[in-house]
Amino acid sequence: MEIVFLGTGAGMPSKQRNTSSLVLNLSAEEGGYWLFDCGEATQHQLLHTTIKPRKINKIFITHLHGDHIFGLPGFLGSRSFLGGDEPLTIYGPKGIEEWIITSLKLSKTHLTYTLHFVELKEGFLFEDEHFKVETKELQHVISCFGFRIEQKPLKGKLLIEKAIEAGVPKGPLLQKLKDGHDIVLDNGKTVYSKDVTGEPQTGFTVAILGDTRFCEAAVELSKEADVVIHEATFDLKTGDLAKEYGHSTIGDAANVAKKAGAHSLIANHISARFLPYHIAHLEQSGREIFQNLHIAEDFSHFEWKDDKLIKK
Repeated sequence: MEIVFLGTGAGMPSKQRNTSSLVLNLSAEEGGYWLFDCGEATQHQLLHTTIKPRKINKIFITHLHGDHIFGLPGFLGSRSFLGGDEPLTIYGPKGIEEWIITSLKLSKTHLTYTLHFVELKEGFLFEDEHFKVETKELQHVISCFGFRIEQKPLKGKLLIEKAIEAGVPKGPLLQKLKDGHDIVLDNGKTVYSKDVTGEPQTGFTVAILGDTRFCEAAVELSKEADVVIHEATFDLKTGDLAKEYGHSTIGDAANVAKKAGAHSLIANHISARFLPYHIAHLEQSGREIFQNLHIAEDFSHFEWKDDKLIKK
């Protein structure tokens, strides 16, 4: 699983940070590419990555503030112009369908693919062969949601030496065993998958949270997550402003991860008041509460591999 941040700023774009957007790359896990929020100029940011708009197969919108949705009409149009023809599902709060359809209609933008809309409600959003996704409403100044993405347990690794000892020849029969199917050899012997594969492996869990004050819903979505992505619009000195505007400080984000027993935290949605030379101090103040903390920059690239979060 990889995470690519396209925009990590709050409110409006700055010279250092574009508005909110990130891609969860689940292609290695057969999930595709999921886009979370689509602030203004998201498609411009994509041009600086290897991710093609047509690869995006799901979009999740946390809330309807402009810094999280103003890039959608342009992105949807470009996905069409660049050869995208696969259906696209958009998950978002009430009103997202009306806003998108109106924008496309008035601008006479024709799409070459089908849009599907799913209105967010608390609870399990969907489940497929590889993942299950849950959503909860957070505490912002308008309806805003967070998401918990859980990868289902993975099949155990094939124990090659055991399979060969059992008489299995190299080739497609090994794959069948790895996929959990028992096989019958030419000599009539049955080789059982459970005898030549290891224990199922635990999948990863990532929580992606929209704009919010510190709240229990954020903690619940982040419970024992491998990676938590949480906004940190303000620093420890501006906690009153954070509460007033429905946002979090770097301390709030760190406390959510700590209380949830999470493995790692990536803070984003950083106010433009914090210039590059402020970031080290902001990061350090968060690490005094939760050690395994990173602050995302535009185009930050993280990978979850071998039970570790790696900043690439």
